[in-house]
Amino acid sequence: MKAALYALGCAALLAACAPMPSTAPVAPATRAAGSDCPVDAQSLPVQALYGTWSARFEGIAGTARVVLERHPEYEGVRGTITRGNGASTTVAQLAGDVDNDGLLTIDESQDGRSISGIWQGAPQAGACAREFRGMWRNTAEDRTHPFVLEKTGQWQ
Repeated sequence: MKAALYALGCAALLAACAPMPSTAPVAPATRAAGSDCPVDAQSLPVQALYGTWSARFEGIAGTARVVLERHPEYEGVRGTITRGNGASTTVAQLAGDVDNDGLLTIDESQDGRSISGIWQGAPQAGACAREFRGMWRNTAEDRTHPFVLEKTGQWQ
């Protein structure tokens, strides 16, 4: 009988000392376990988008060079995309951010006034936000092309 009372007393003591489950909301993880990589684009610091990228578009020959920097007016990026080389080189302006759905959204302008292209892409799993894939829409032709945007340098 003493042993049963002792066991019951120990169980009560352990239950009293056990941590209580919290009713406070738990913040979602913003980094993969054991990694400095964000788990999604919404937890990606905007600074991770700064730097030099290469862009490839399905159905369009060549690789374009993208340079993204801090946007001076809002929490996003501004930069340029350079397509072609030599006499056929074109440079367009870019501005964008990560939207509420976690997509990298970039507006492109050939003339600095009107939108000539729209990008929407998602970070690729395991790429530590160094690769985005999505669709680019050429507004002049109303045609879409899948794109791959890959970081060519370190976070800046």
